[in-house]
Amino acid sequence: MKNTLEQIRKNILKKDGKSQSAIFLLKFAEEQSETILTLKEQNQILRDEIARLKNQKPKPKIKPSKLTKDTDKKTSPKKSKFKKKHKTSELKIHKEERIAPKSIPIGSTFKGLKPYTVRGLQVAAFNTRYFLEQWETPDGKIVSGELPSKISGHFDHTLKSFILYQHHHCHVTQPLILEQLQEWDVKISPCQVNRILIENKDQFHAEKDDILASGLNSSTYINVDDTGARHNGKNGYCTHIGNEFFAWFESTDSKSRINFLKLLRAGKSDYILNDDAFQYMIDERLPKSPLALLKRHPVKEFADYKQWDKHLASLGIKKLRHVKIATEGVLFGSVLFQIPKGLVIVSDDAGQFNILDHALCWIHAERTLAKLIIPTTHKQQTLEDVRKQVWKFYDELKAYKENPNKKDKIRLQEKFDEIFTQKTDFQLLNNALKRLHANKAELLLVLDRPEIPLHNNLSENDIREYVKKRKISGSTRSKAGRHCRDTFVSLKKTCRKLGVSFWQYLEDRLSGKNLISPLSQIVEQKSASSG
Repeated sequence: MKNTLEQIRKNILKKDGKSQSAIFLLKFAEEQSETILTLKEQNQILRDEIARLKNQKPKPKIKPSKLTKDTDKKTSPKKSKFKKKHKTSELKIHKEERIAPKSIPIGSTFKGLKPYTVRGLQVAAFNTRYFLEQWETPDGKIVSGELPSKISGHFDHTLKSFILYQHHHCHVTQPLILEQLQEWDVKISPCQVNRILIENKDQFHAEKDDILASGLNSSTYINVDDTGARHNGKNGYCTHIGNEFFAWFESTDSKSRINFLKLLRAGKSDYILNDDAFQYMIDERLPKSPLALLKRHPVKEFADYKQWDKHLASLGIKKLRHVKIATEGVLFGSVLFQIPKGLVIVSDDAGQFNILDHALCWIHAERTLAKLIIPTTHKQQTLEDVRKQVWKFYDELKAYKENPNKKDKIRLQEKFDEIFTQKTDFQLLNNALKRLHANKAELLLVLDRPEIPLHNNLSENDIREYVKKRKISGSTRSKAGRHCRDTFVSLKKTCRKLGVSFWQYLEDRLSGKNLISPLSQIVEQKSASSG
């Protein structure tokens, strides 16, 4: 299609030069080409969807070959910036064994020992039987010995930690965990493995909720994103909230703004009708009549949704749009009552996240240009030139973050206007630039808040953990299973960010030692030290 259009372009310009009719025909041909290419892409998407519904394979996506790269260039090996360390210098030795030569000639002199370290792992069942002494007192009562406080059930904390670690860290499914343990001569049933994974996890659930509360209150920004999370045969969603110090996941049936505001309350259930709530309703254009009804009645706080819903019904506010905006408003009031107002939310431009101080991801913004359908090589070059301008501007923003100043701020604002208001001969590109220019405030929030990231890659990377789990294990069935999946992926990713061993964390909590500080406290300490 591109080659054909280029040929037509050359023929028209060759015969008619720059006449009005030639220019009109050329423009008409380009517009028709763009329309045909767009329809072809949409048609292929529909054909692929039909194939999936019929359990057939869609058209394969073949990536370009990497063999075309110049392999003749000799690249010098990169020098490591890390100094080589002796691998056994800090190794804990569990057993020492002294070995003498097979034969020592008479008159030989001992010259010391030459160490040779062999690293290994012991994998074996380890069962302990406790005999509880039974004594009968003179008055006929029976007193018995008591199990150690660390014992909870018929499986010790190490075995429980291993099962949780395999399932949530290594993404091993329950049948494979069962098979693995049975091969190691551990007598355990499928039901017992399942119970270890989902039952009696209140301690972990509470710590997960504390992580979100501490993260929101000690941070200047958060990254947010969501992904599909099928549960009990129905489609659902998992929302990620986090930054460089914590990661928090929660699966729900909806990804609306009401749902997101509920999550930001960090476990609270209240609805607060304050000035912030009323301002939100005004900004979202709640009609004057329901707004006046809400202001006229003095009730300011509601313990849960039932009380709030009852209050709306008593005022006669029943229209779905009015109820939605009013509910978002009281949730917004509750959120601002608990977290700092200066918190920045960095997202990929999903509508439900557009609250508080909102910043957009530049990577997602540039994809608007990258996804354009290009009808001719001429317009392809035009697009590439604009994309180079955008990425050069992105590099300048990164440099500004390192050294923010008023002069560069004004210059970058003017340059943004220059790039995103330019007119080209590629109409689809002009429309895309216009849409991006409309998001100027959110794309350039970094000029006022240089500590925030320019992209949402952190959230994208964190949520990949959940996607891997979903692909391996599929959907969840029970409410407890869904809750545990969210909890342990949150704890694992947070441990990683804080430099805490997830294995040691599990053993510490399940053994009852609690030597590792609560993760929420470590999040607060790390945030304070970074600020």
